[in-house]
Amino acid sequence: SDDMKKILVLGGTRFFGQKLVELLLEQKHEVTIVTRGVSENPFGDAVEHIKVDRKDKAAFEQALESRTFDIVYDNICYSPNEAKQLCDIFNGNIGKLVFTSTLATYEADGKPHEEVDFDPTSYEIVMGETHEFSYGEGKRLAEAVFYRFADFPVVAVRFPIVMGADDYTRRLHFHIERIVNNEPIGFSNMDAEMSFIQATEAARFLMWAGMENVEGPINATANGVIALKDLISLIEEKTGERAKIALLGTEEIRSPYAIPASWYMKNDKSQQLGFKFSHIDDWLPQLVEEIAKSTPKQ
Repeated sequence: SDDMKKILVLGGTRFFGQKLVELLLEQKHEVTIVTRGVSENPFGDAVEHIKVDRKDKAAFEQALESRTFDIVYDNICYSPNEAKQLCDIFNGNIGKLVFTSTLATYEADGKPHEEVDFDPTSYEIVMGETHEFSYGEGKRLAEAVFYRFADFPVVAVRFPIVMGADDYTRRLHFHIERIVNNEPIGFSNMDAEMSFIQATEAARFLMWAGMENVEGPINATANGVIALKDLISLIEEKTGERAKIALLGTEEIRSPYAIPASWYMKNDKSQQLGFKFSHIDDWLPQLVEEIAKSTPKQ
């Protein structure tokens, strides 16, 4: 429907979270963002801005406890404790939660994963804070907590690595910078294949998942996969430099994409529900070129 919705976005000031807020504002929704006040609010008066640290439980609850929203987007929940707190605050007060989850809920075991490969409803819950778990385990437990304790519908959007020129994790940038500067990159298996999603498409997907009748865990990834050796060849082609590849080696040279086996997922469920994804070849070469152009040789 085209109704204006009241929407809360946790993690809406940078990268794909910022793009999501921009899309929601374009569609004339009423958007509230929550930040600790550290990062800039790039939207000014177009949004309501609540400054509070979610790790300050009492303050976070006080800021949100009486509020109602049609949709809540949580891009920055990494632990079962944070998920449980959200259920406690929002049960009875929101229409739907869209939670940003991850490919890391699946094992990097060379198999293309579908949603059923990780079932959060049968996963044993262990409570704890972010630092007590690996990234993937924190997200698995957060999903399990939401599906156990939320009385509102929950969409767990499982993204692969999100790519974009403004990616603050700079994972793709790392490879381009090292190749431009003839510095070694460590890999364990260059034949391993990965899938990615482009940041604007990730934002479009989040908006779609909130507005449409979508529920449960759902994979969101561009069509197509790329082997690491082909990604490196693409960077060589766009930079005019030869990559120096090392076998893993020290942590400092290790690629953030150094996976032991192919690690990607299928997006059939999303496609069947009507979301159309780009193909990785539609945008990855241009993205590599764009980042390469702005990468100085040291």
